Amino acid sequence: MTPRLSLATLEHLPAAVAPRVDPGDLPVGIVHLGIGAFHRAHQAVYTEDAIAAGGGGWGICGVTQRSGAVVEQLAPQDGLYTLAQRDGAGERLRVIGAVRELLWAQAEAEDVLDRIAAPQTRIVTLTVTEKGYHRDPATHRLRLDSPEIAADLADGGARTAVGQIVAGLARRRNTGGGPLTVLCCDNLPDNGHVVRALVSDFAGRRNGGNANGLGDWIESHVRFPSTMVDRITPATTDDDRARIAAELGARDHGAVVTEPFTQWVIEDDFAAGRPAWERAGAIMTGNVGPYERMKLRMLNGAHSTLAYLAQLAGDELVSDAMVGFEGVLRSLMSTDVAPTLHVPDGFDLAAYEAELLERFANPALRHRTQQIAMDGSQKLPMRLLGTIHDRRRAGAEPVFASLGVAAWMRFVSARRSDGGRELSVDDPLADEIARQLAGREDARDVVEALLSMSQIFDPELAADTAWRALLTDLLDALVRDGARSTARRLAH
Repeated sequence: MTPRLSLATLEHLPAAVAPRVDPGDLPVGIVHLGIGAFHRAHQAVYTEDAIAAGGGGWGICGVTQRSGAVVEQLAPQDGLYTLAQRDGAGERLRVIGAVRELLWAQAEAEDVLDRIAAPQTRIVTLTVTEKGYHRDPATHRLRLDSPEIAADLADGGARTAVGQIVAGLARRRNTGGGPLTVLCCDNLPDNGHVVRALVSDFAGRRNGGNANGLGDWIESHVRFPSTMVDRITPATTDDDRARIAAELGARDHGAVVTEPFTQWVIEDDFAAGRPAWERAGAIMTGNVGPYERMKLRMLNGAHSTLAYLAQLAGDELVSDAMVGFEGVLRSLMSTDVAPTLHVPDGFDLAAYEAELLERFANPALRHRTQQIAMDGSQKLPMRLLGTIHDRRRAGAEPVFASLGVAAWMRFVSARRSDGGRELSVDDPLADEIARQLAGREDARDVVEALLSMSQIFDPELAADTAWRALLTDLLDALVRDGARSTARRLAH
């Protein structure tokens, strides 16, 4: 039987795929909350390359939040996993050794807090997805009505990422662990400041308020730099794992598949040192904002628009959907998004747009549109509504960004493709969306019901009668003509 990937099997791997650091001699210096496929394809790779180039005890303790599946995949493999980088030219494998410990937050909460508090831990990074922050998109503050947040505040628990951070920081302060940096790597605008505010909100209410001075200690000892991350990472399939095992000569339950392109822009503001990420290709800067807005609005906005149109049209893969919807994405980026951006000096926006379209069309990734369509209520404000706000304030009519919103409305209201196939709505607000819609099918009624959801649409946008009329017309066209015909008409 083919052996499983582990430290014991490393010596039998081809030299070209071996880790670039010695996993057996790498201490933990980073705690990562949310060790899913994206982290393993992105920050963990940068960190291994930075250690190889600049040294340092920056091994990663990966914490899985909801499910113990990642621990089950990686712990028997001593944290090792294969990165499969894939494009039309083929596939290139390498084994990553930067992850040195695995914990499941729901079963090993005390160990997670001890790791955050440990003096050798100097950075906590996060990829818990937009919904994992329990953030109110209208106020940008902590959702105190979230049952999980309320439960963490009531009993001092650590069910949520924000609760884990605050409880870990409280333990760190009490044990003299020293300064720390919390580095958000999720798609939230101004994500460092957002997480700082959420942590402050939680700390200010923990144990009855800030009487114990925890909030003041966090203010003086913890930094919250902003980041922008970019790498398309589809879900790994059984076929992927079988192919990788055949080439590697070892079974790997934690393999991740990704594209060649990768980008990481980091605000260089750290409390207790950091890996030499710039030597691994990261951009260290004093202002992440322009890069972040470009990525959220160009890549993520286009991705969400494509995903909902594709789901309606019955296209399972992103690359397949590009055949019918490339024109819409091109118009979205050039007509609606580009005027809202502050492009850094020397950055070629037209080349970036062309590169995004080429990445989306990569057939080797097999990126599923359903994966992108998840959690739309959390993603729309950052990916599309900001663009729409800016264009409306400039007196413009953002047709293509609005088409993305209308496609989402059709997706969550019809829950069926244009061909009649049932669609899965995986969203933290799915039940509330269904209650708001209450079986409504008329375009005007659907728009009215969904725009009333202040968790998604702020009052200024919801009250914009001209935009409401545009949205209604677009939704009516999607209902009447279908996604493909509507997109073809608008893009020409």
